[in-house]
Amino acid sequence: FQRVRPEEVVFVDEKLKDNRFESKGGASMSYGLKAHQDLIKTRGKGFTKEKNKKKRGSYRGGVIDQQSYSIKFASDSE
Repeated sequence: FQRVRPEEVVFVDEKLKDNRFESKGGASMSYGLKAHQDLIKTRGKGFTKEKNKKKRGSYRGGVIDQQSYSIKFASDSE
């Protein structure tokens, strides 16, 4: 049983085909990259525990950038 048939999926933007953190533009040398490297190995309950440890003030992952990496879609009203 599959709700979505892969052969019928049409991507509006090519960037949507790859949802990995590494495929995001500007991922290198960022705060998120360090957190990703630490958390990618963790699954289940351990993930929540490790994530919460990273949220404490002692974690120094990298530079926090303010750039947006969102994809703009045309709205129906345009």
